[in-house]
Amino acid sequence: MAAERRMRMISGRGCVTVFLAVLCTFSAGTCDEQVPLMLWTSEGSSLPSQAVPAAGHIVGISQLSSYLETALRSSPHNVMLFLQDKMSIEDFTMYGGAFGNKQDSAFPNLEEALLSSPSPLVLPAVAWPASSAVIGQLQDQLDTSPLFMEPETLSQLRLNTSTPALLVFRLPYSTGSDLMSAKEVLNGNDEVIGQVMSIMKSQSVPYTAIYTAMRPSREVSSSLDMEASVGGGRSLLQYGDRKRERDRQRERERGENQVKEKTGVYPPVEFKEGGAGCIMLWAENLTVSVLRGGRWERHDLTSLTFGEGVTPRLQGSLCNQSHSSLVLNYENILGHRSFKLVFAMSQRHYKVSARRWFTLDAVEIEYDGQKATFNGSRNVYAPAEYSYRCQSVTNFRYPILVPRTSKDPANQWRVSFTDFQIQGFNVAGGEFSYASDCAGFFSPGIWMGLLTSLLMLLVLTYGLHMIMQLHTMDRFDDPKGPAISVPQTD
Repeated sequence: MAAERRMRMISGRGCVTVFLAVLCTFSAGTCDEQVPLMLWTSEGSSLPSQAVPAAGHIVGISQLSSYLETALRSSPHNVMLFLQDKMSIEDFTMYGGAFGNKQDSAFPNLEEALLSSPSPLVLPAVAWPASSAVIGQLQDQLDTSPLFMEPETLSQLRLNTSTPALLVFRLPYSTGSDLMSAKEVLNGNDEVIGQVMSIMKSQSVPYTAIYTAMRPSREVSSSLDMEASVGGGRSLLQYGDRKRERDRQRERERGENQVKEKTGVYPPVEFKEGGAGCIMLWAENLTVSVLRGGRWERHDLTSLTFGEGVTPRLQGSLCNQSHSSLVLNYENILGHRSFKLVFAMSQRHYKVSARRWFTLDAVEIEYDGQKATFNGSRNVYAPAEYSYRCQSVTNFRYPILVPRTSKDPANQWRVSFTDFQIQGFNVAGGEFSYASDCAGFFSPGIWMGLLTSLLMLLVLTYGLHMIMQLHTMDRFDDPKGPAISVPQTD
């Protein structure tokens, strides 16, 4: 099937031209803030079917994490990340081959890899903050640390198919204005990709490969006729198997209707008591993970909690003057038919500060009659009339939530809230009150400056003290007078 598909594509224009046409067809917006991302697997391994983003859609951090999680669910866990310094779609349109001439292409190995993969995933427009954070996302999903490699060192490494590995290959990008020099650098990067894939093939190790960049390489040039590229791409896609193109179009339309990226435009979750709001919750990303068989199984609850048309079930929630509890009810999460996420809060008056404060006493996970409890009262607190906000609230890697006891089932769970904001009391007008941020007043940079200044002050003080201890001699030897004699006794 792969050979037959390859012959159909080569019979018209070059394979790279078809690939570039797909990129241009999907990227109808500006490219100065976007980078492409390509994901493929080795021969014999396939990716699960995923809805391709609609034209003009920019993939953000949360949606990219969903794509990667779905891809890694069944694909090989030996992941090779080719991370280029800069890259834009124009790099492919300017330096890709045309009319079947591979010698004119700067990406022959990448072209061959995408054709040989059973189901490659091409994301033409990924927001560069999302692509630059792909290492951290892969690290969380694979639960392993990245290894920065070179092709020469990879040949000496023996990978185990039963243990996940994240191999990162950093690729440069030409910053000069010479177009040929940029093409030579891109061709050199493509040769590195080909060399790495050859080593993996020689070792018979299945792999998943990702090619993307940290930042876009250039802004959109007015000299590039994007409309012509889009038109040519569509005509090329219709060449050959027209039925396959219609299927892809229907899949894209289905993805546009079903796959909604959560970029912060959705409203927060609000629980109302007696028609008035009393609890509000918002998070850019909300995930839970459980440890099974020595591996962490992760589930993203963001799309089930937030977004247009999403109505979370809040049965069991309550609020009064002193206590409030927000209960998020789910079904069939990580193999548990009944699953609840509970945020228990309280407020009381503190005499020392002469004001009322609210605390997030606990975050509880209730699943099939069992409960895992994380204590948050030590770190999550704010004045009662404020809301609480923090960029990251987790129970691992700089934990803010901690299990109550060493034997609590919470030790087998992980929770992670990104850009988290919650308010349990004094909600008015359906909006959060002024946020009390978790960031400390003294940042690491401030502490380093203070310690450095203190060290310099100590050195200066010690030097002044030594200078003040110097004294002038009260007696000098006169060379013209009699010499000082010291009598000797036998």
